[in-house]
Amino acid sequence: MKIQGQAALVTGGGSGLGEATARELARLGAQVAVLDLNMDNAKRVAQDISAQYGNGCAVAVYCNVSDPDSMAQALATAAAAHGPARILMQIAGIGTAKRVVGKDGKAAPLEEFAKVINVNLIGTYNAARLFAEACAQLDPMADGARGVMVFTASVAAFDGQVGQQAYSASKAGVVGMTLPMARDLAQHGIRVCTIAPGLFKTPLLASLPEPIQQSLAASIPFPARLGKPSEFAELACHIVHNDHLNGEVIRLDGALRMAPR
Repeated sequence: MKIQGQAALVTGGGSGLGEATARELARLGAQVAVLDLNMDNAKRVAQDISAQYGNGCAVAVYCNVSDPDSMAQALATAAAAHGPARILMQIAGIGTAKRVVGKDGKAAPLEEFAKVINVNLIGTYNAARLFAEACAQLDPMADGARGVMVFTASVAAFDGQVGQQAYSASKAGVVGMTLPMARDLAQHGIRVCTIAPGLFKTPLLASLPEPIQQSLAASIPFPARLGKPSEFAELACHIVHNDHLNGEVIRLDGALRMAPR
């Protein structure tokens, strides 16, 4: 699918991997809706994109991916600005670390586990089902294609570390639903792929002390550095371009395999 001229949705588009992906989509000619809980960040990114690539080519939209009403309203707002979207980059997510049994001997709070699952896994499914509903109603393009979705998992889905039970489970769920969803939506001409990034220099990691950043980078076989958000964005956009990529999960990690801790 050609990105030029298409309407695209980027959840979590106000920072990190989402921001880089929103900017890359705009550079390639898409009209981008920057969906985020943090409207200050979303507006900053949308305004920067519009200033660089043309007024109106990006819009900031409030969105809570785990809330059905919020997600539906975000889709409607984006469609009113740019028309129906054929591209969904589902990047919004949260992370946490909590041992099952803490040093105080008490079990981890169940609500903390549920929150991560709700945002990362249920939120991804919620965004996907509502996007697919709208996309399935569009006229098909070449080869019957109607749209494409790119989800965000993590290497933690495969080799999660101590304390990452909730995060790993949520991302493994995203990995697990990629193929069946691609098969399910094939009848509508909608492709589904997932990227599982390793250690990337997002605002969160960039805020860590430099020695810790260097230690993390040294754990990556090659290149021995943190991933660049632009590299994630380039892969996400390549998935859109390459019509034969479907139902696949791609690790983007420099051959990293996480140690237990």
